[in-house]
Amino acid sequence: MKKITFIVLLLISSLSWSQVLLINELDPDSPSTDTAEFIELKSQTPNFSTDGYILVFFNGSSSGGDKSYMVIDLNGYSTDINGLLVVGSEGVAPFPQLIISQNVIQNGADAVGIYQASVGDFPEGTLATQTNLIDAMVYDTNDSDDTGLMALLGQTMQYNDNGTNTNPKSIQRYVDDMDNVTFASATPTPRRENDGSGININPISISVAQTQYNEDAVFDITFTSETSTTSDLSFNISLDNYGFNSADFTGDTSLTIPNGQNSVTTTITLIDDANDEGDEVAKIKFLDLVEPVVASNNFVEVRIVDNDFTIAPFGTPLNPTTGIVQSTQPDGYYDSLDGLADIALRQALQDIIADPTIVRAQTYADVLTILNEADQNPANSNQVWLLYTEEGRAKLDVQTGSDNTNKWNREHTFPRSLGGFFDIEEDEIADGIDVYWTTKADSLRHGNSDAHALRAADAAENSTRNNQHYGEYNGPSGTMGSFKGDVARSVLYMEIRYNGLSVVNGFPDITGQLGDLETLLNWHRNDPPDDFEMNRNNIVYNWQKNRNPFIDQPLLVEYIWGTNVGDTWMQSLSITEKEVDNVQVFPNPTNGRLFVSQLNMSAKVEVFSIDGKLLKRFNDVNDYIDLELASGLYLLKLNIGNQTAIKKIIVN
Repeated sequence: MKKITFIVLLLISSLSWSQVLLINELDPDSPSTDTAEFIELKSQTPNFSTDGYILVFFNGSSSGGDKSYMVIDLNGYSTDINGLLVVGSEGVAPFPQLIISQNVIQNGADAVGIYQASVGDFPEGTLATQTNLIDAMVYDTNDSDDTGLMALLGQTMQYNDNGTNTNPKSIQRYVDDMDNVTFASATPTPRRENDGSGININPISISVAQTQYNEDAVFDITFTSETSTTSDLSFNISLDNYGFNSADFTGDTSLTIPNGQNSVTTTITLIDDANDEGDEVAKIKFLDLVEPVVASNNFVEVRIVDNDFTIAPFGTPLNPTTGIVQSTQPDGYYDSLDGLADIALRQALQDIIADPTIVRAQTYADVLTILNEADQNPANSNQVWLLYTEEGRAKLDVQTGSDNTNKWNREHTFPRSLGGFFDIEEDEIADGIDVYWTTKADSLRHGNSDAHALRAADAAENSTRNNQHYGEYNGPSGTMGSFKGDVARSVLYMEIRYNGLSVVNGFPDITGQLGDLETLLNWHRNDPPDDFEMNRNNIVYNWQKNRNPFIDQPLLVEYIWGTNVGDTWMQSLSITEKEVDNVQVFPNPTNGRLFVSQLNMSAKVEVFSIDGKLLKRFNDVNDYIDLELASGLYLLKLNIGNQTAIKKIIVN
């Protein structure tokens, strides 16, 4: 009888390890921001190579259809001395062996499976299957059972995470003395056996007092082990990260925690050079910890603020300048518009900015590179200038995860959901200026990555704006509205550039339409183009080989949407003719009398409203004119021989 019992127990034991890898623990929802989610695998033997295995995650929602949404390749990894392999984000402690992005494991009802297969066997959208399946778990966070997903994976139970923000939990696998397998929701135990057994690990944490230091600063890094050491513990660290390396600092990187102690500190001195390198990030990481000593955290980032930033010769949108940055449009770029009106003018303009033999489309990922240059803060080259909130923000603070606090991202001035354009897989690749798509007026999808209509924006404010029409959305309260003309010219460009888009009055709910036209025309008139906008027009032109014509020729807006619709366009009406730099008008602002100096001959002076209407003409001007105009902003056109000077003036 004892022999039979032994055989039965042996059979049960062998059945419980019929797979070489098991799902030992899963935490899909810790905390609410999902910065500490992970999955832990367990092998029958320690230090087991996971080459040839993959993790496949399935979306059990009605829209997901029980199909795959993410695959993780386990090639090149192995379990640890306890047979555990943790796959998780950088917020997990102790630190995972395999890092994934935050907030990518869905909460449920969903599933994950271990397969002996390759990544190519599971393209996105593959229906859940038992083919080559090693182990699977169907789970949820207080959701109804997905019986269809369970059937597809051959599972009879769906497990509930059941955690909260204040009491995070994970789904954990337990085996009792009789080798009965159960699952329970409990406090997460990554890199440790769920029942407390196994070899004790000793995690070491990295800590610094601040997350940011100036280039000439001195700071300490402290390394603290969870338990005191039983012998001298020596290890090496690195701070290298892209351009930041050992030439940028001094300090010990080979360290020892003495026997019986639990911490060691190294002092880092940052070298203050004279190079404009931009802000950099030191990444503190362990190089050679040996189990059972493991990293509690790792890849700790410290920003090094470069004090050698440059300042542009032109102003920010809050302190605009004009006439410093000249358009880089080729000679004759807009000549084909002369003599045209209305629909013919529209078509000729589209023929220029959507010419498929010249114009290029870049990827959505490339736009980040473009914005770092095009939206660079004129007052600090290490920052981008943010639309709407009217402030600079470090280029390094681009949003990469779910956290949008004090981050910036790419804002579509013509919202994607209203425009009907979208991402494709290739958009995720930043392949540079010399790799591009051919594009034309019907290539509406390329509106997704058209840098003329994408701006750096505060990520939280971008979320607040959502897909509201302008007029519904007027920017944050307390701002000066310096973005308004930029936005207007951006979305008006989109109407001409892409067939299928239009800017209309009101707040439509029709795909392809954006409002409110009347609001945007007023924004354009009251906030004319400045040097910041001209500079970004030049930079985007360098990438896309097309320009926003309403920055180069702002009066065109009136001939297409405004007060001059139906009139014939001639470039001589433009305010972008070559300026005569030495001619001065003063005082500016003026109460009415305006003096003109540095004239070497009599001039003819024309005064235009900001929307391009001729208001007054003065002939044979030698010294001053009396404007007798209402308070406001005006354009002064001085014709001096065969040259023209354009000046903006303010009448008090």
